[in-house]
Amino acid sequence: MTITLTAAPSSRPARPQPTRLQAYRDDGPLAAAFGKLTQGRLIPLPGTVLAAATTAALLVVAGGEERTIPLLYAPLLALLLMGPSAQHPHLGRLDWLVPPLMRGIEYGYLAVLGFAQDVSAPVIYVLLAVLAYHHYDTVYRTRQRLWPREWVFAAGLGWEGRMFIAAFAGLFGQLATAYAVLAVYLGLLFGVESVTAWVKAGRGNGAQVNLEEETDDETDQAGREAG
Repeated sequence: MTITLTAAPSSRPARPQPTRLQAYRDDGPLAAAFGKLTQGRLIPLPGTVLAAATTAALLVVAGGEERTIPLLYAPLLALLLMGPSAQHPHLGRLDWLVPPLMRGIEYGYLAVLGFAQDVSAPVIYVLLAVLAYHHYDTVYRTRQRLWPREWVFAAGLGWEGRMFIAAFAGLFGQLATAYAVLAVYLGLLFGVESVTAWVKAGRGNGAQVNLEEETDDETDQAGREAG
């Protein structure tokens, strides 16, 4: 599929862009703050794998509404394990595994917690669909070099912010309300911002880009360096 797109001209000074894998992480303000502490020196994969294992273990331990205290620790441990690597360039041979593992942690946590707290299934599915759209949109926009603004990730709360909200709402018996509010808020935020960005990108003199044939420059570079 070949489409014609161009980035809208901007009067703002250019700033260095994160790598695609960094954008796919969808870090929020808390994770970004932790990342600044290590200045990109901490490799991301080990902490992400450990975070996935601990999140799964805590979800099994919590299990139901009467044992929700352990659920509060899942976002905290995930933040401590994955946040410090937020500024790492993610150019290692296996660093491409980090974003899907992070999506599995977030989606799995929200889904299991929601069903354990008897949240209506449609509400859970809508929230997850909104997040999936946002992450899908981020992938395709970065492939066209249409980088989302930094404020989008901050306003979207990041994976860690959404998990913390879910944890606290579950502890106080307000998870259904929190999921509904998040679904509406994030749906409007990501939907309106995405449509606006694509419309602006379609103006002016575009260049054709083949989505099927385009390769990930950073992955190729990482492979060459590792080889």
